[in-house]
Amino acid sequence: MALRFFNTYSREIEEFEPRDPAKRPIRMYTCGPTVYSRAHIGNFRAYIFEDLLQRHLELRGYKVHRAMNITDVDDKTIRGAREAGVPLAKFTEQFKKAFFEDAMALRIKRADEFPCATDQRYIDRMIEMIRTLISKGLAYQADDKSVYFRINKFPGYGKLAHFDLSQLQSTGRVKHDEYDKEHIGDFALWKAWDEEDGDVKWDSPWGSGRPGWHIECSAMSTALLGDQIDIHCGGVDNIFPHHEAEIAQSEGVTDKRFVRYWLHCAHLLVDGQKMAKSLGNFYTVPDVLAKGYTGRELRYALLRVHYRVPLNFTWEGMNEARESLDRIDEWLMRLREVGEKQTVKRPIEKTELEEALYDDLNISAALGFLFESIRETNRAMDEGKLDAASANAWLEWWKRINSVLDLEPEVEIVVPPEVTQLAKEREDARRKKNWKRSDELRERISAFGWEVRDTKEGPKLTRRGAP
Repeated sequence: MALRFFNTYSREIEEFEPRDPAKRPIRMYTCGPTVYSRAHIGNFRAYIFEDLLQRHLELRGYKVHRAMNITDVDDKTIRGAREAGVPLAKFTEQFKKAFFEDAMALRIKRADEFPCATDQRYIDRMIEMIRTLISKGLAYQADDKSVYFRINKFPGYGKLAHFDLSQLQSTGRVKHDEYDKEHIGDFALWKAWDEEDGDVKWDSPWGSGRPGWHIECSAMSTALLGDQIDIHCGGVDNIFPHHEAEIAQSEGVTDKRFVRYWLHCAHLLVDGQKMAKSLGNFYTVPDVLAKGYTGRELRYALLRVHYRVPLNFTWEGMNEARESLDRIDEWLMRLREVGEKQTVKRPIEKTELEEALYDDLNISAALGFLFESIRETNRAMDEGKLDAASANAWLEWWKRINSVLDLEPEVEIVVPPEVTQLAKEREDARRKKNWKRSDELRERISAFGWEVRDTKEGPKLTRRGAP
């Protein structure tokens, strides 16, 4: 089955054809954090989608060369540093560190490069690209000494966002990084220094200043991945103006198609509302972990809905994630117990789960197949109809699938001695038909974070919320 993705540029599902058919590394660029504050769980929904995409490509046999930028100079970071009364680098460093900590907690694979916009080599490339755009008449220095991109000189501007620019009123040049479709105009490539920037400035042919937000990604992506990229990802809020501007800048410089496939992740909602600090529903990864959940549970909660569908985050959903992972853990434990009887393995052919992922990363359908398989194999084990070879085949299949999902506990779970003792006492109470005592001991076991399930082979202990 061919691998297919929804391409934002065409608004169609397209068969994936790498830029290089010889399967050299897929060049993939993903928009990373702007480090003016700690990234929230909505940001991480996009990062987990990108992680799923990379892992699936690798399972398909592709090598992936991925770069994820870190925006450490823009209006927000400068404002934050100024308000904190510290240098920009010191202000952003704390949030860079926090990002990597949170990404590790959510099992997100590290990109091959994490370029920072303030790195001098990228500043130099930005200046070089701006110089080229000016020479082609696509950019100009205005009276305010800033350099702007002429959108009316780039015929393709608006095609990614599917805007008909002729029907939208321009408000003129826009110097700030943030604006919406009602404020379409020539955007800043190089911002002339002003007092609010403090000591944040670089020399350029157009005077002291700093780069605009959009040119940063064009410079970093082409510097690391070349003029043409296979896949570019981000949240839907990046489509316009950021990714639209990236296309104009990059193609304006190279005269080549910048990106083959644009993939965008839908928003995360919280209890049906947009996440906002003013509403009290703004959560970071540490906020969720402080509630007693694990990074694995949050990963599942953010992973389980198709990336192009808005995901509604609720605490009930976190509990459902915990229950789903408990089902997977218990299933794997049972398979291992059956499979221990012999080492014979029988391969399982490609399943509906993998076919669902081929179809624009349809994770919802993939997980549906997974839990249907769990139900069927559990029923077979209950009836004694699953042999050791089949159990080992399912375990081998899971190893392959988990390389994409990464949902299995990281460490072997050891039952604490006190929980083991309580389970023995409960089993003794059950033999004596002392059901009241048995229920009391079950509750005490639960208080330790464990659950006991009675099976034909005897009581089985499982830990709730394994890391």
